[in-house]
Amino acid sequence: MTAVVDARAPVSSKWNFWILLLGALVIYGVFQVLIDQRILNSYSALILYQMCLNVILAVSLNLINGFTGQFSIGHAGFAGVGAYVSAVMTTKLHLPFPAAVAAACLAAAVAGLVIGIPTLRLKGDYLAITTLGFGEIIRVILINMPYVGGAAGMTVHRETNFAWLYFSALLTVVVIANFVRSRHGRACIAVRENEIAAEMMGLNVTYYKVLAFTIGALFAGLAGALSAHTFYFIKPNSYGFLQSFNILVIVVLGGLGSITGSILGAVVLTLITAALQDYPEWQMVIYSLILILIMIFRPQGLMGTKEFRIPFARPGGRGNGHVAP
Repeated sequence: MTAVVDARAPVSSKWNFWILLLGALVIYGVFQVLIDQRILNSYSALILYQMCLNVILAVSLNLINGFTGQFSIGHAGFAGVGAYVSAVMTTKLHLPFPAAVAAACLAAAVAGLVIGIPTLRLKGDYLAITTLGFGEIIRVILINMPYVGGAAGMTVHRETNFAWLYFSALLTVVVIANFVRSRHGRACIAVRENEIAAEMMGLNVTYYKVLAFTIGALFAGLAGALSAHTFYFIKPNSYGFLQSFNILVIVVLGGLGSITGSILGAVVLTLITAALQDYPEWQMVIYSLILILIMIFRPQGLMGTKEFRIPFARPGGRGNGHVAP
């Protein structure tokens, strides 16, 4: 879909950002009041917290899979790195929570860099198998580490609240959205569209793959750190293949290459998961059916590659806003 561009487009884009940011702050204020006044019970609040975490995970994975065109299915492994690093920092070393979050993000980013440099020369199924193997390696290492509780897991102090989770999700969306619109982001999209053509145009394809992979891993580490200090308890199996599969379902459901779609997919799938809590044996069946139905009837996902934009009217009455491709 070709975007409509005119002299007023930069102004419209600027107003879009501020209006959407204001809307996000209003949403935060409404939910914060509902939580403070106990209109939302503790279970509903936990669903809201999980929704924020899923937004971070889905948007960061979409940068890798949707915008750069890679196929990673080990995203939960980076979240596990962030969760355990932050838990060790606060529980064992008694460091402040912000420092633990920063260390978790850095550790996950380094893990993404170490994994990305040798593996992102691979393509398609080979890359998927490699990232899946990385996630399983992280899980097995954690199971065999008595220092962090091994297979039994470890108890973590509660350090987060709704503000931490919501604004971390908002930060993830803003940073990745701006990255996608930047020169580096356009290079990543070029790699997705035609890797050979991008390389012939002089782009360092491996560099942009690794860059996107590292940024995605960093934000996965952020989600892991926040989840560890939200739900009190972590164990290695919480960051295995099934969790990576859940994140991938959210991204595919919302639309590969759409940040708005990732947010929408995170909201929808979190609500579906909450509704199926009493029927855990049906969760994977429902997820599989969702994927099958999406592939048949809406292979591009709920949003495709489109993003939400607010149309602005010209003086003559015609709008110059558009839905971005």
